[in-house]
Amino acid sequence: MNPFHRYSSVWDHGTLLQRLSRIRHVALDMDGTIYMGSELFPWTQPFLDGLRRAGIGYSFLTNNPSKSIADYLHRLEGMGIRATRDEMYTTTLATIDYLRSRYPAARRLFLLGTPSMISEFEAAGYVSTEDSAEDVPDAVVVAFDMTLAYDRLCRAAWWVGQGLPYLATNPDRVCPTNRPTILVDCGSICAAIEHATGRKPDITLGKPDPNMLSGILQRHGLRAEEIAMVGDRIYTDIEMAHNAGALGVLVLSGETTLEVAEQAPRRPELIAEHLGVLGDLLGESGAGGHR
Repeated sequence: MNPFHRYSSVWDHGTLLQRLSRIRHVALDMDGTIYMGSELFPWTQPFLDGLRRAGIGYSFLTNNPSKSIADYLHRLEGMGIRATRDEMYTTTLATIDYLRSRYPAARRLFLLGTPSMISEFEAAGYVSTEDSAEDVPDAVVVAFDMTLAYDRLCRAAWWVGQGLPYLATNPDRVCPTNRPTILVDCGSICAAIEHATGRKPDITLGKPDPNMLSGILQRHGLRAEEIAMVGDRIYTDIEMAHNAGALGVLVLSGETTLEVAEQAPRRPELIAEHLGVLGDLLGESGAGGHR
């Protein structure tokens, strides 16, 4: 790695700019990357403005499927970011895209998730089956469910035990919180089902699974080298970039320190102090061609 001064890269400055010049879309993690808690970082809005001026697209990504797209858009608007549905990509949407691609005939799903998540599947044309042995689904989807009911957990385990296609929206064991509690997330719910049935999910979407980025690539007609995945976590954001063949950009505005990043088995191609630094580098590279 080069000595750190606002950024560090596995490449020299000229090679880095050449690599950045091919970027046409930026996938952005949210908490720790564009905001912290409920506070927008001061460099976020100028960064997004710069992308728009350059003709570079962007998407906001989250591993949390518990809220609908409308919920997330409302939260962003409260921070001053006016985003569209096309600019949001959650693990719910990644799961829907995966189902459409791999299980095109599936229409009836047993959904272990929040009402907001279920509403996204229904809006996409899926039917949410009831907690009944008579209402047989085509597949089971398990998610981060803060409304989890024991009977529905048991029903999900039953269908999983019957061998139906079984998808998990994200691998997270817990959801971060500053409250004095542990928010049991999708990975832990799936661990309970595995202990009861002996079966793991057939696929676990969400970061670091590359399908999270594949969905964005397909939606926008992009190649992997044309997208930068930006986030504050090595083991989700950057690992997904590696898995998908995209450019991985770690920002130090959230969870990961420089020391941890430099010791990672697969280092980020670029470590930046924050999004503003990436914006400056993209501008210098001429990415987008509209500056």
